[in-house]
Amino acid sequence: MLVPISWLKEYVDINMSVEELASMLTIAGLEVESIDYLGIPGGNDKNRLVWDREKIVIGHIRKVEQHPDADRLVLATVDYGGDEYEVTVTGAPNLFQYVGQGDISGLKLYSPFAMEGAELYDGHKEGQVKAKLKGRPLRGIYNRCMLCSEKELGISDEHEGIMILDGDQTPGTPVQDVLGDAVLSIDIIPNIARCASIVGVAREVAALTGQKVHYPSYELVQEGPSVADKVVITTENPELNPRFVAIVIKGVAQKTSPQWMQRRLKLAGQRPINVVVDISNYVMLEMGEPNHTFDYDFLRRRADQYNGSDGPIRIVTRLPHEGEKVTTLDGVNREMPATTILVTDPAGALSIGGIMGGEESEISDSTTSVLLEAASWNFINIRRSATLLKLNSEAGFRFSRGVHPSQSILGAKRAAELLRQLAGGTVAQGIIDYYPNPAQPAVLQLTEAEVQRIGGISPSLTEIQKMLESLEFGVENKGDHLMVTSPDHRLDIEFTNDLVEEVCRMYGYDQLPAKEMSDTLPPQRSNEKLEKEERIKDILVQLGMQEIITYRLTTPERENKLLPAATGITPDDRPYVTLANPITVDRVTMRHSLLASALETAAANSRFNEYIALFEIGKIYLASEEGDLPDELTRLSLVLTGPRLQVYWQNNGQPDGMDFFDLKGIIEALLADLHVEGLNFEAVTHPTYRPGRTARLLLGEQQLGLLGELHPLVVKGFDIRTDQPVLAAELDLDLLSGQIPPWHHVEPISSYPAVHEDLALVVDKTVPAAQVEAQIRQAGGFLLKDVAMFDIYEGLQIPAGKKSLAYHLTFQSPSKTLQDKDVKKQRQRILQQLERQLGARLRE
Repeated sequence: MLVPISWLKEYVDINMSVEELASMLTIAGLEVESIDYLGIPGGNDKNRLVWDREKIVIGHIRKVEQHPDADRLVLATVDYGGDEYEVTVTGAPNLFQYVGQGDISGLKLYSPFAMEGAELYDGHKEGQVKAKLKGRPLRGIYNRCMLCSEKELGISDEHEGIMILDGDQTPGTPVQDVLGDAVLSIDIIPNIARCASIVGVAREVAALTGQKVHYPSYELVQEGPSVADKVVITTENPELNPRFVAIVIKGVAQKTSPQWMQRRLKLAGQRPINVVVDISNYVMLEMGEPNHTFDYDFLRRRADQYNGSDGPIRIVTRLPHEGEKVTTLDGVNREMPATTILVTDPAGALSIGGIMGGEESEISDSTTSVLLEAASWNFINIRRSATLLKLNSEAGFRFSRGVHPSQSILGAKRAAELLRQLAGGTVAQGIIDYYPNPAQPAVLQLTEAEVQRIGGISPSLTEIQKMLESLEFGVENKGDHLMVTSPDHRLDIEFTNDLVEEVCRMYGYDQLPAKEMSDTLPPQRSNEKLEKEERIKDILVQLGMQEIITYRLTTPERENKLLPAATGITPDDRPYVTLANPITVDRVTMRHSLLASALETAAANSRFNEYIALFEIGKIYLASEEGDLPDELTRLSLVLTGPRLQVYWQNNGQPDGMDFFDLKGIIEALLADLHVEGLNFEAVTHPTYRPGRTARLLLGEQQLGLLGELHPLVVKGFDIRTDQPVLAAELDLDLLSGQIPPWHHVEPISSYPAVHEDLALVVDKTVPAAQVEAQIRQAGGFLLKDVAMFDIYEGLQIPAGKKSLAYHLTFQSPSKTLQDKDVKKQRQRILQQLERQLGARLRE
């Protein structure tokens, strides 16, 4: 929010530099992001214009005459405080009306006046281009000075005429003293929404400097006829619209607002339009209470249609009917979400409550009577509606952060009185104030001990009371504690902690001592799920994998690349969780697969790297049959491709590429490190993977996931640029985490020698090697420490339909040196079990 210092000074005295003020506010929680200096020294912007105090002054225009040789130029006689008046040539169109009127000093036309040598912005060039004023003849008359427009001074881009200042001015006064200003840009975060106004910032300055706020007048002169029974206000949803205030003003003149108001609006980032609109914006910026003006005669004509003549105007706030649309002031016809509160009458919708007015009932150039509305709205509902409608406005910005209902009546009175004073309106007697849900102030107890416990500081109760009263809290000292009542402009005070925060702000965040926490710590509980995930990540990194984190948002089309059309398999037809307001077209649904996200990352990296070894742990989102929220399931994806070894002379510069068994080995090593037992691999087919190179992982009877070499069409669909096989797996991490034991046995290293035996077996070709190894381990007992297969053979000397598997066996006892008879006994037991269970025989 932009806060002009000159406007701020109307409500609070400032006796420090702008830089000191900005620092003080920032430390108190109102972060000043930047300071913009207008015409005065300050800042580091070299292109910024500083108005010369001697050469840019206030001029009083005393006479305007036609240029003798140019129809579009006039000669203005100006009193600039010098010994003699200066005659300057100008083409300002807003001076033509005074040509030939003689002495016009009584009109009090004051304007910024620049003398030769002054530095200004060139009004005839785009942007802000500096130029030094030099004397030169203009159609035969030497001109060395000029009357300035707003663009030449850097106030705005307006260059259609010279600036005419309001009120009495003293010729020769430096323009810097009259128009010079500094503008603070303050970041209004949600917990300081009370400061989204000039008065709100003034309250903070007053509290921090020990001063009083000079509030604007809320007195309202009501001289028109009574509107009793002329306007009736009701709401169907008082929890969404707790207060609605309306005032009728007739005889409003549509004209430009005064120069002082236009200047303040421009400095605060608002474009002046006309006096009615400008007053509405002015009060919103001044007090933080947005308001809206309806064309009263338009509402009256509608009332005659739905009521008959003389019936009251009926304003109803309600939720929209199904499919109801509203055309807003920006000309867009929008369908209303079901939760959006509307301002309506029996004939239809008039505006979107708290966000934007409707086009049909807006003020026009012919409007002379207005119904001024100032209301209070539920900030959560306004925030939701603005998000769903993708509609941002200054009113929505404030209401979505919370505006106290007490401000509605004050804002309405302030705006109505300005319409009376500046637009010539007559305010009707009777304020329509519909307040079905009066806000109750928060009353809290506060002790010295709580301030010391939470804030780490030890002010006395009297000091605490003074700090809170400076922020307009009501405070009653009970001797051993304070009873504190929140002021009527605060919605953010709910708990004792909120009061301690206010005390700390007033004490000074920069003055808080560095202390260790002395409170009792809450019970410390570990996050078992997170710890297991971190352990899995550590193991995979040790195995040479690299972690990635991808977007959880995707599109069905991107995930369908996992199921190539050529395979004839129907894409995933499970419903997706879809975003109502996606920020981009390729992030519209919550993902069903973690593997698709990992493959997109692999594709991006394949343009630069041959070796890729990636993994990700993340959520997938499947529509639930039990409620509106999706099931969030945790998955582990792995992607592997590229050469197994780096290029070097021993592999002749052509290392072998990784294959199925590299990925299988990584998964086996992971589970071995986690001490998860019961893992089995089973050959399957799946359209995502290459036929014959796919397996599913089983933990007991439960499927842990799939792994294999990706189908070439999947690799092509994701545009993974490699000639090597692409290996991938996606595992159910919820299942895996549940199988990780909380502890495991650790055996001491035996001091006795190990005995190594080789065993070659002939089994049916269909028997998996993993099944053979499992039987060996089971029969080998505690003496068998390791089993490693080192050879597979099919061919001569092996019967058809059979294969030979050769294993290294390691035997070791923890308590003695094994004898040959001990090893032979174990070996014989293994062979007997293999023959009995698998029909295996010893290969001769």
